[in-house]
Amino acid sequence: MKARLTSLAVIATSLLGNGLLSMEARCQAPFSEATDKSTVKIEAVEYLFPEQVTISAGKTSPVALHFRIAPGLHINSHAPKDEYLIPTVFSIPEDSGVKLENATYPAGVEFVLPADPGTKLSVYTGEFTIQGRLVAEAGDHLVKAKLRYQACDLTACMPPKTITVPIDIVGK
Repeated sequence: MKARLTSLAVIATSLLGNGLLSMEARCQAPFSEATDKSTVKIEAVEYLFPEQVTISAGKTSPVALHFRIAPGLHINSHAPKDEYLIPTVFSIPEDSGVKLENATYPAGVEFVLPADPGTKLSVYTGEFTIQGRLVAEAGDHLVKAKLRYQACDLTACMPPKTITVPIDIVGK
């Protein structure tokens, strides 16, 4: 097992060094024919909706949170197959007036690394939905929830990232 992990670490380190350079190159895009190339910020994961939800104050309520992963990328599922892989996790700050009772994540799809066909990963691609169960205090709460993930393409993984998931939650 240790030999396999060491082998994977060597492959990953090699691919990471090469992959980040190619990922930076793909993020270069011209704004127009007349200007020099400028770096365009491309998010690996985009929060789609809801922007606002109204729930019963003090009662657990379901809220479906929708996300989209950029084409050509995947992220580890909430339950990756190996402990060294970074899971996708949704969270809400404790001082927001809203509590995340629990979150149900979709099942990941099986993905095989081209560099190591013996390794199978559990990932999300395209669009996915996290089913949250929230409890809100009475009032209007602009919650800056978080989604932590690690995005990868076929050859390399980017550093882990946390994005803000803004949700206006009204507890009535």
